[in-house]
Amino acid sequence: MNGNDLLTDFAIELAIAINPIKFAQSLGINPDPWQSDLLLASDKRIMLNCSRQSGKSTITAILALHRALNVPASLVLVLSPSLRQSGELFKKVIGFYRDLGKPIPSDIETTLTLQLRNKSRIISLPGKEQTIRGFSGVSLLIMDEAAQVPDDLYYSVRPMLAVSQGHIILLSTPFGKRGFFFNEWSTSNSWKKIKVTADQCPRISREFLDEERLALGEWWFQQEYFCIFGDNLTSVFRWEDVQRAFSEDVETWDFELDSFDSDSNAQEDAEQ
Repeated sequence: MNGNDLLTDFAIELAIAINPIKFAQSLGINPDPWQSDLLLASDKRIMLNCSRQSGKSTITAILALHRALNVPASLVLVLSPSLRQSGELFKKVIGFYRDLGKPIPSDIETTLTLQLRNKSRIISLPGKEQTIRGFSGVSLLIMDEAAQVPDDLYYSVRPMLAVSQGHIILLSTPFGKRGFFFNEWSTSNSWKKIKVTADQCPRISREFLDEERLALGEWWFQQEYFCIFGDNLTSVFRWEDVQRAFSEDVETWDFELDSFDSDSNAQEDAEQ
């Protein structure tokens, strides 16, 4: 190999390290437009409200690995409601790491932990408060299926980012009008929000969606594939109506009681 070949290889490696899109492409993934937007985002708080099978887990796994490889001593935590769900996303991380030929050797490589020689760690955990309290200095916190993560867990993990000024990504399909994921998506302006419906995903066909609409019914179909936060099927009142009941922006009517009484008396006299 001559000097020009070495320079070319170095330039390619540098481009991959700097540009997460190039990194994804090196893994055989050509990002969708919204995925490219996510890969290049510098926002510290990001929410992904995405259809099932839209590629949200794949692209966040790529982000997690890119951070660990290129930012030494990074702590990346992957949380999900259950150990099985956390393990599934972590399998994608490990798979990509091996596909790259393990560019940085690992000191620890298990079904739930990857620790690299550059001191970076990627750790997968179930959504249980007692299992995560001891972590601090988190560089990147990824919360998968966030709509199904308990509120108390979400509020307990946020302080992990206080000192490190780390990043947090919440990714999920909606799970009704409940919980912190719905509240943050509906009311907070402190997040970069990305919504991806099934018809925006080139890998999901129109024919498949037509079949799913018939199989699931409209409520489930809209939630799972079109990112709609639906009212609970057992709810008596709509969420919007409940919120309106507590609104201070209520039109008030002023009555002059004396005039009202006079009109009532006049009506009674006329009837007699």
